[in-house]
Amino acid sequence: MTFVQLIDCKTSRFDEMNRLMDAWVEQTRGKRTATHNVIGKDRSDASHFVEIVEFPSYEEAMRNSNLPETDRIFRQLVELCDEMPTFTDLDVVRDEQLYTANARRLFELIATEGELPQFDDLIAENYHDHDPANAQDTIGRDAIRREMEMWRGAFDFAFTVEDQIAQNDRVCTRWSWNGTQKGEFLGIPNSGAKVTMDGVTILRFQEDGKIVEGWWEYDRLGLMQQLGALDPLEL
Repeated sequence: MTFVQLIDCKTSRFDEMNRLMDAWVEQTRGKRTATHNVIGKDRSDASHFVEIVEFPSYEEAMRNSNLPETDRIFRQLVELCDEMPTFTDLDVVRDEQLYTANARRLFELIATEGELPQFDDLIAENYHDHDPANAQDTIGRDAIRREMEMWRGAFDFAFTVEDQIAQNDRVCTRWSWNGTQKGEFLGIPNSGAKVTMDGVTILRFQEDGKIVEGWWEYDRLGLMQQLGALDPLEL
């Protein structure tokens, strides 16, 4: 079970504390078991800081605490605090990566049956889409919605999310796509063919969780070959 420790302290010497944390990171390189570290400053009290440290488990956190470097750095940290810091130990019982969840939701909604949603709560109005298959980038929520409608008019399809990696404001999704042609697609008449495709999409999110930019890479040539528009020898 993931474990999180909250360290609550007050200090007027944060710059020194920050350098101390850098020293701890360097001295424990290859030894420390923490996987994520965040320090926040209280907007109403500039001397109040909360550090959030994440570990794979409580046992790993204890291994980290028992490092001689950690003990030494902790004693120096206490000296920089205006008062004794407090510690709160938490077992994580729910963990939602909101950007990742919204990326997954986008793939589900694109393929949903019935009327395509407006995406007002998911895609920013000034969304910018990069698709190498298009001569120009698609700009705006309404424009990308029309692009989705084009695909939905040509195929009944579904995405399967194979992998997702999130970092900062971006989520990278590796997906597979299975569809059945039901209408004309880029001048190719309806064949009823069952087709598959693999791809990768990187989505950039703004602070409210809406998607503001996207980059798509997928096997469009393979799709065209499956639809009979290309000879395999031409690929």
